[in-house]
Amino acid sequence: MTEKVYGEIENYMLKLMQDSAHDRHHIYRVLYYAADIAEHMETVDIDVLLAACLLHDIGREAQFSDLELDHAQIGGEMAYEFLLSQKWETEKALHVKECIVTHRFRVDNPPNSIEAKIVFDADKLDITGALGIARTLAYEGKISEPLYILDEEGNIIIAGGGAEFSSFFQEYNYKLKNVYASMYTDRAREIAQKRQKTAIEFYNSLYYEVTENYVNGRNSLKSLLTK
Repeated sequence: MTEKVYGEIENYMLKLMQDSAHDRHHIYRVLYYAADIAEHMETVDIDVLLAACLLHDIGREAQFSDLELDHAQIGGEMAYEFLLSQKWETEKALHVKECIVTHRFRVDNPPNSIEAKIVFDADKLDITGALGIARTLAYEGKISEPLYILDEEGNIIIAGGGAEFSSFFQEYNYKLKNVYASMYTDRAREIAQKRQKTAIEFYNSLYYEVTENYVNGRNSLKSLLTK
C-alpha cells in the first residue's frame, strides 16, 4: 500500500471516529498489533489488512444511535462503498468488508481468511490486560452501565453480560476473561498470555475491595444504629 492510499483511508477514518473507547487511538493500536502479527505470517494481503484495520470501527456511531444495529455489518458496508469510490477492485473491497464484518467477538460469524483472523486478533488484543479493562470501564461509563450490580442478598452479580444492560463484573466474566482463548494466530496468543495475569489480578482485587466494603460496612452500620 502506498503512503497516498494509506493517507486517504486514514483521513476517512479520522472523520468518523468519535467514541472515547473506540477512538482513533484504538484504531492505531489495532493497526500496530496487526502489523506485528503479519510479520510472523508467511502470506498476507497487506492492502486488505491495513484498510480493514483502519476502517473496522467506522460503523460505531451508527450503533450508538441505534443499539439494534451491528457496527460491524454497517462498517463493512461503509468501507466497501468507500473503497469502491477510491477505485479499488471489487474483489479486494469485498475482502476488506469481510474482515470488518467478522471482527466482532461472537461465534456465529467467525473470520475465515488470514487477513480477517489477524484483524480479529488485533482487535481482541486491545481488550486484554490493563488496557482492556481501562477501555471496558470507559465504554461502560459512556453508555451508563454500572461497575457492579448486587443481588437481593448484597452479592455482586457476575453471571450474564453481553446484554443491553450489564455491569463491568458481568462483562468481564462474559467476555474479557474468555478472550485469551479466542485468538486465531500464535503471535496474538503470545501477546495476550503476557497480559492475562494483570487482568486477573485487577478483577480479583476489585471484587475483594467492593465485597469487603459491603460486608464490613453493613456490620459497622448495624452497630451504629439504635432501635
